[in-house]
Amino acid sequence: MHPAEDAYRRYRYRIYRFFLVRTGSHHDAEDLTQRVFVDALTALSSADTTPDSVLHWLYAVAQRRLVDEYRRRGRSIDDAIPMSRLEPTYGDDVSSSLATALATLTPEQRTVVVLRLLRGLSFPEIADLTGVSEDACKMRFSRALGAIRIALHEWAPS
Repeated sequence: MHPAEDAYRRYRYRIYRFFLVRTGSHHDAEDLTQRVFVDALTALSSADTTPDSVLHWLYAVAQRRLVDEYRRRGRSIDDAIPMSRLEPTYGDDVSSSLATALATLTPEQRTVVVLRLLRGLSFPEIADLTGVSEDACKMRFSRALGAIRIALHEWAPS
C-alpha cells in the first residue's frame, strides 16, 4: 500500500475532526481534509522517506491549510475558535471576561495565544505559521499572558 493511501485510511477522520472543530462546517472540513491529503499524496510520492510521525506531519499540513483558508477569506485565525465555544465549559461570566481580556491584546499577541493555548502548537510551529522569529512569538505570548492576568485580576470578585 502506498504511504499516502495508508495515511488516508488511518488518519482521515482525525484530520477531518481537526477541521470540523475549527470551522464548524462539515463542507469546509471535508474540503480542507481533501486538500491535506492531496498535499500528502504529492509530498509522499516524491519523497525518498516518510516522516517519522505521519500524523504529526499531517496536523502540521492541516494547520497551514487552515491558516491559508482564513487568510484567503480575509479572516483572522482567531475566528477559528469563536469565544462562544468557551461558554459551556466556563460559564457566561468567565467566558465574557476571557473574551474581553483577549480583545485587549494586539492581533499579533492574540494569534500567538490562540495558537499556543487553544491549538497546542509549539513556539517553533507558531513562528513558522506567523512568519516571525520564535523569540518574538515567546515575547508576544509572555506579554499577552501578563495583560490577560491583569484583566482577569480586575474582573475577579474580591
